[in-house]
Amino acid sequence: MRAAWRIARRELAGGFRAGLSGFRVFLLCLALGVAAIAAIGLTGEAIDRGLKAEGAVLLGGDAQITLTYRFATPEERAWMDAAGRVSEIAEFRSLARAGGEGALTQVKAVDGAWPLLGAPVLDPPIPLEEALAGDRVVLAPELAARLDVGPGDPVALGSKEYEVSAILVSEPDAAVDFGLGPRTVIRRDALAGAGLMTEGTLFDSAYRIDLPPGADPDALRAGFEARFGGSGARWQDARDGAPGVAEFVRTLEDFLILVGLAGLAVGGVGVSAAVRAYLARKTGVIATLRTLGATRGTVFLAYVMQVGVLALLGVALGLVLGAAIPLALAPVIEAALPIPARFAPYPAPLGEAALYGLLAAALFALPPLARTETVRPAALYRDAAGGGGAGRPRARYLVALAALAAALVGIAALLQGNRVLTLWVAGGVAGALLALTLAAWGLRLLARRLARARAMRGRPALRTAFGAIAGPREEAGAVVLSLGLGLTVLAAIGQIDRNLQGFVRGALPEITPSFFFLDIQPDQLERFEAVLDGTGAVDEIEAAPMLRGIITGIDGRPAAEVAGDHWVLQGDRGVTYAAAPGAREVTEGAWWPEGYDGPPLVSFSADEGRELGLELGSTITVNILGRGVTAEIAAFHEVDFATGGIGFVMVMDPAALQGAPHTWIATARADPGAEGAVLRAVGRALPNVTAVSVRDAVDRAAEVIDGIAGAIRAGALVTLVTGFAVLLGAAAAGVGARVFEAAILRTLGAERGTILLSFALRSALLGAAAGAVALVAGCLGAWGVVTFVMQADYSVAWGNALLIVAGGAAMTLLAGLAFAWRPLRARPAGVLRARD
Repeated sequence: MRAAWRIARRELAGGFRAGLSGFRVFLLCLALGVAAIAAIGLTGEAIDRGLKAEGAVLLGGDAQITLTYRFATPEERAWMDAAGRVSEIAEFRSLARAGGEGALTQVKAVDGAWPLLGAPVLDPPIPLEEALAGDRVVLAPELAARLDVGPGDPVALGSKEYEVSAILVSEPDAAVDFGLGPRTVIRRDALAGAGLMTEGTLFDSAYRIDLPPGADPDALRAGFEARFGGSGARWQDARDGAPGVAEFVRTLEDFLILVGLAGLAVGGVGVSAAVRAYLARKTGVIATLRTLGATRGTVFLAYVMQVGVLALLGVALGLVLGAAIPLALAPVIEAALPIPARFAPYPAPLGEAALYGLLAAALFALPPLARTETVRPAALYRDAAGGGGAGRPRARYLVALAALAAALVGIAALLQGNRVLTLWVAGGVAGALLALTLAAWGLRLLARRLARARAMRGRPALRTAFGAIAGPREEAGAVVLSLGLGLTVLAAIGQIDRNLQGFVRGALPEITPSFFFLDIQPDQLERFEAVLDGTGAVDEIEAAPMLRGIITGIDGRPAAEVAGDHWVLQGDRGVTYAAAPGAREVTEGAWWPEGYDGPPLVSFSADEGRELGLELGSTITVNILGRGVTAEIAAFHEVDFATGGIGFVMVMDPAALQGAPHTWIATARADPGAEGAVLRAVGRALPNVTAVSVRDAVDRAAEVIDGIAGAIRAGALVTLVTGFAVLLGAAAAGVGARVFEAAILRTLGAERGTILLSFALRSALLGAAAGAVALVAGCLGAWGVVTFVMQADYSVAWGNALLIVAGGAAMTLLAGLAFAWRPLRARPAGVLRARD
């Protein structure tokens, strides 16, 4: 170890004096990969810390109890009042109307205690008591702009008119989630006479509790559940004030870090190439050390130490860069985010990025380092520039490589939230690297054949380009691997994004209805259908009774114990009743006979039932309006949510829900040009009915997808930048060989233009090949995600595909031409004398 360190220290000292010649690409690739992962991790941690610090404000209290389509009973409210100061809020969707225009809004009906924590920001800045006094409301800016109203203007909700008092700039308890409409805030008392809060209306009530100092949320929750368990109430406290936001941020952070790891793999190709090139220049030194008695192990350790020191330097540079970027941009990021973030150099994400960087450096540097053992003393008597050894590494190094790869993947799976996704990404990266390696090998074989083909006669530039690609240097492998992997990631993301956008913006509006209509009272159904028929622009009206329920039990056990966190168990689900299956396809079991009046029966969605482990004869307990209904599964039916129509996971027999107050929902398809007239007609005749435009909902979903895809594309661009750095390194490392090549060609009579064209062609051909392979690999990956994860039809987005291939050719062309001028300017005589 001591001898190895002396050798390493002396060579490192010489390398630092020479400005780390040959290791700039090594450091750049490692630093970029580590910086990307560190910056993503720090940003995610900052948001997570902000959400936890401001959890009570975001939630609106220290604790919250949410009920579905009912208010708290006197006993429940008495328990809450004893626990602390309480604010009651009701939320529902409605249609706001002004000047003949209508827009969907999310109404928040508050009491006098709201908000318990924080304060809303209003424009103009008037006191909240004044803003909500009497029949006055405040509107979100988007809603006011859409209705073209401002303070002092009238706006209608239901069958009642209100005055806009102010614009709601921000609200303290607006934990970000995906809502279908902008906010309207109103006093609950002011809803009297509007016809919006009748029996069966779809709404949620939330009770925010400001607990006294020292109160134990866990003990309070346990006490509430012990007394009111099975009532359908959902508990939440400030320690997880915005769970939907936190989960979304963590999922996006995990995905971006996985994209960053793919970028680190691209950088690993550059690391491997830099170490290989460095050891090739050190062949004479290694042979001299062996001649003087150094063992294979001593030589190996000496160069491991050198690479290890440089890897630590590269990781340190990456950590500094990864920490500096989010900290420098913190004010901009905080201003753009609708949620709190607290930026600081947190050690956990920095340590995670450092660990990934060191493991990746070791994994990719080990194969060329292992070849130092194959250099023999006899290399001193041969061409020492020939390389640093060849052949497959010894078995112990192959075992070490497998252990490093397993450690990298295992740690990533352990640290990231979605282990299955991590393993899929790791497998995809490994498969892409293997495919690109085989493609580089095949490309060299093909180039060798083409260089000798008759068709190449009379085309010296093209023939020389193919000959160079087929040559002994590893330029083809470095280019195809580094650029190809970056383009593969970008191609897969681009294809997934295009297919998802095409499904949301393209196919979905063609197969879905134009409107969903909510809160239709049973005695209004005939009039509702008559109003739609009277417009002459509506067809395919479908209606169904609508209730909401929470599945609390399966076969007599708590549902969460049986099926975990399945999406059907998260929150409330739609429930309807029907005497006959109608258009539903029954896949198993039998529907109840007409007029059935026995114990409650239910037909369950076939796919979701299978995922929950349900069978015919199983029982489920559903809490509806505070009452638990236990029903036996008599049948399973098919539900196609992709149609966008009415689809219920649970359909009960009519007697099971007899007497439960409820409303109806309906869908209708209208001519696009008549949608405004339909809205106005329903709004005038039935002001309590809420119309949801499917087109608007699709646009909002597409906006969210655009934002997510933009963030992921930004992460993928770091991968591409790293690949471009590897390209520049490979081009720089090959300058000496190209100088000699140009000298030979010019001696044989080639003109500078022909030589330049040859250089350009080989670069463009390598880039196009890398792009083509990346396109195939990216499309295969995207096909797997779209088909099996999103369960949608996949089609190749050819515009994006051609851009990937063209981009690959352009990037390699630029990198090649950037280092082409020195070979062209060199004088053949001087080059050949020096070579001799």
